[in-house]
Amino acid sequence: MNQLIISAATEGGEAANPLVPNLWEMFVVLVGFALLMFIVVKFVVPMFEKTFAERAEAIEGGIAKAEKAQAEASAALEEYKQQLTDARAEANRIREEARAEGAQILADLKEKAAAESARITAQAHTQIESERQAAVVALRSEVGTLATTLAGRIVGEALDDDQRAARVVDRFLAELESQNAGAAK
Repeated sequence: MNQLIISAATEGGEAANPLVPNLWEMFVVLVGFALLMFIVVKFVVPMFEKTFAERAEAIEGGIAKAEKAQAEASAALEEYKQQLTDARAEANRIREEARAEGAQILADLKEKAAAESARITAQAHTQIESERQAAVVALRSEVGTLATTLAGRIVGEALDDDQRAARVVDRFLAELESQNAGAAK
């Protein structure tokens, strides 16, 4: 078989050197390669560069958006913390106001209760004094009647004269009061 190849190569003319390329083949390959390179450089590479630029821009835009969102989130967090601090301060202020208001209401109620107690006590003292006066008047009248009756029995004559009876009763009560005053000392 080797001889067959050698005989075919010698039939075509001179023997072809396998180390030296055929010029015509080389020209066709170079033209094909140049045409392929032109298509790749003219159409494929710009498409790749365009896609690469779009992706780079999208990544940079995404990073910028992420940084902006991070800054907004940080600002929102700070605002939330500030609002929380303000709300706590407001709650403490309201709580203190409620305590002060409660203490004021309690003081007002105590003051009203004390005033009401003083009024009731004064009213009771007034009522007791009026009842004592009524009792004194009733006792004076009763004692006067008993004294005139007793004096009439002792003296033996009736003391029907009102003026005389009043004088006797007054003298009798004066003597009783002086005896009570002397005993109290």
